[in-house]
Amino acid sequence: MTFITEKELARLKKEYPEETRVELEMMDDPQAPPVGTLGTVCGVDDFGSLLVNWDTGSSLSIIYGVDRVRKV
Repeated sequence: MTFITEKELARLKKEYPEETRVELEMMDDPQAPPVGTLGTVCGVDDFGSLLVNWDTGSSLSIIYGVDRVRKV
């Protein structure tokens, strides 16, 4: 598990406010939507995970330090 500092958590919350659109670049999960899938951020939890509602209907989170998205 990757731990996040308070400073990094604050940066993530500022960089990815609710309604931010993202595109999946990599997710280490067998249930992951395909790379390139678009989604909408609905929050950032205390561990730094981005809570995303994917356009496919999935709601898997982006795990801080493991998975990757880019803003669109």
